[in-house]
Amino acid sequence: MTALTPSSARGQESHAIGMDAATTVALTLKALAEPLRLRMLSAIASSPEGEVTVGELATLTDVSQPTVSHHLKVLRDIGLLAADRRGTSVWYRIRPAYRGAVNTLLDRFAPAAIEVMETPHLTELRNVDPALDRMAASLAERFPDTPSNECVRVVRESYTALVRRGGESVYLVPLTEHFARQRIIDVEKAHAQETAAGTAHLPQVLFVCVANAGRSQLAAALMRHYAGDRVVVRSAGSAPAAEVHAGVRVLLSELGDATAADEVDDVTRFYPKPLTDDAVRAADVVVTMGCGDVCPILPGKRYEDWMVGDPALASPAGVAAIRDELDQRVRALLADLVPETT
Repeated sequence: MTALTPSSARGQESHAIGMDAATTVALTLKALAEPLRLRMLSAIASSPEGEVTVGELATLTDVSQPTVSHHLKVLRDIGLLAADRRGTSVWYRIRPAYRGAVNTLLDRFAPAAIEVMETPHLTELRNVDPALDRMAASLAERFPDTPSNECVRVVRESYTALVRRGGESVYLVPLTEHFARQRIIDVEKAHAQETAAGTAHLPQVLFVCVANAGRSQLAAALMRHYAGDRVVVRSAGSAPAAEVHAGVRVLLSELGDATAADEVDDVTRFYPKPLTDDAVRAADVVVTMGCGDVCPILPGKRYEDWMVGDPALASPAGVAAIRDELDQRVRALLADLVPETT
């Protein structure tokens, strides 16, 4: 094994959580890694009053009240819970600094963990094998210039990436068909243009943000709107959300995004897409959206980072301002890529 050089070791250190922080977080996660404590935490978080007594929590299980008190003490010791004695009862509540984190744990992380454990993506893949095989065969027939084994690869890879993304499982197959089809169309379009005699290289632009639910979707739609077929445009996210932000979806509809031309249904019209290696390899320009996301650094690529606000956190006026800023940036990039653009 090749030893890390001092510079590469420093590079890895800059990307990793600090040891002190990791130790602190690990202690907190260790305290939470007990089913009864998680049940008690969820009961407190969902209580209308925001606080619960030891006696009420004891009804969640058949263990003794002292055992319940022990588990609550563990959660108090890590600073997650606070407690007040009133008369003969002790009331427990979540400390304000932890409320947002607990909500994220219970509302997002817990459902995702349960879904992954109950329906692992490899199991799902086996269950939909016939549908995926039919899909790959249909795409191979529709796109004869793409080898059948490549259609199979794109379909399987697209499905697996979308499963990891999460969201409504009922939409996985139609989304897979749409995603795989669009990937093949993009590749064939670029290949046909580049092999045509006397034509210039067709620029390819990839817009990336973590969730692919706002900024990158809107930037891609604006580029398609202005560039037409002069640029191959993609958007993607390293951790795509389940759906596009509602405010951005309205703007995408107004732009008449070209990718909606032959959608299966509305859910496949605008949806967050996973970041794939082929999208990065094909891109001439990779634009991240000021959200801390990263892409593989490949030679010969142009990388830009646009510091743009997040539509998910913005007011309607803020979303409009973000749209206007992206509009200016997109038109400037297009004029640079296709100089005759005015």
